[in-house]
Amino acid sequence: MTFNSLKCKLNTMKHKDITPKEKKVVLENFFSLSTLQGINYLLPLLVLPYLIRVIGPEKFGLIAFAQALIQYFMIITDYGFSLSATRKISLCREREQACTIFSTVMSVKFILAALCYLILLLLINIVPKFRNDWLIYLFSFGAVIGNTLFPVWLFQGTEKMKYIAVINIAGGLIYAASIFIFVRTPADYLLVPLLNSLYFIITGIFGLYIAFKEFDLEFIFQSYSDIRQELRTGWGIFIATLAINTYTTTRIFAVGLLTNNIITGYYSIAERICGVIQTFPLASLSQAIYPRLSRIFAKSKLRALNLMHKVQHSTTLAYLVAIPVIFFISPFIVKLACGKEFPDVVISLKVLLLSVFFISANAFKVQYLLVCGRPDIYARIHIFAALLGLPLIFIFIYYFSFLGAAAATITIEAVIFISTSQILYTLTSKPKK
Repeated sequence: MTFNSLKCKLNTMKHKDITPKEKKVVLENFFSLSTLQGINYLLPLLVLPYLIRVIGPEKFGLIAFAQALIQYFMIITDYGFSLSATRKISLCREREQACTIFSTVMSVKFILAALCYLILLLLINIVPKFRNDWLIYLFSFGAVIGNTLFPVWLFQGTEKMKYIAVINIAGGLIYAASIFIFVRTPADYLLVPLLNSLYFIITGIFGLYIAFKEFDLEFIFQSYSDIRQELRTGWGIFIATLAINTYTTTRIFAVGLLTNNIITGYYSIAERICGVIQTFPLASLSQAIYPRLSRIFAKSKLRALNLMHKVQHSTTLAYLVAIPVIFFISPFIVKLACGKEFPDVVISLKVLLLSVFFISANAFKVQYLLVCGRPDIYARIHIFAALLGLPLIFIFIYYFSFLGAAAATITIEAVIFISTSQILYTLTSKPKK
């Protein structure tokens, strides 16, 4: 339903908003990323009931907690490059400049990955909760290495998303098959993060190989001043991204700290299912449109604004229709995903669905702040949300357990939606051509 609505809206756009050539590129990248996300979400949902049955909710919750911690390190190594570097590459047309951007970004990512590993070692040695299950955190860290290697931002910026799709689909299929083959008893739970890390590392290496081969790139060692400049350039978006994940990734992490592994497992299942609804195919369309919208904005601010509004309106309408339907069939969805009924998961999912609406109704508005060169406003909105949301998450979880995490999510996303809408209206009330 969401997919068809978005597709129809793109097909009916007037020439002044997006040309046939631009529409073709956006749709090709959208289809590539939608296929990738479809496979990436379908495979975990197939693996999910198997893992719950084999290793149990408690170990599954422990793995989810470890992944939540590792997600912080992935945020640090990304450093907002999925937005800042993507925009740079999308506007770059010279090989020499592309090599410089690529080398600088990768240098920063390697340095940050090394720092993250040292932080993980400190946590394992100092904090008892991490020291007791230190192997699961070390095995999970491979995802950070693989994510550092994979130049997603390069493929997005050059609008070559098909490479992302092909590599990740192949890797995802192998990962899913390896779970079914090697994870056979509860004692095999450590193989889950290990296999996940291998998936990330292998796909990262292949992604890097294709980047060098396809774009004729070369790695050039950068000076300290160049690296420092890149850190400054991406700082605003990094802070915003960090703030966003402060109230997203922290939910599972906080549930793990304040409850137990079983409850964490239940809540993480609800968030995974909700994540599918929230991002598929919305994230694909967002990633496909972002570099194209940046180029359109460079030529005509009015065209870019009109395109953003049309895509945002169609997205909001699609989710407005889809969410009530999903609400009523949520018990069936949970049973299909988990292999059995989990009432706590169903309740969490139903509550989280309201936050999905706010996110979908705000996705392209938030993105437009970056397109029009206002990462400072983008950062301030999400920093404010983080300052509000972080204590709210812990307070709500303390009093209402896992449902508190879901309630806090709704509150935070509603605040972001209202703030972004008001700010964007002020910025674009008199757009320049």
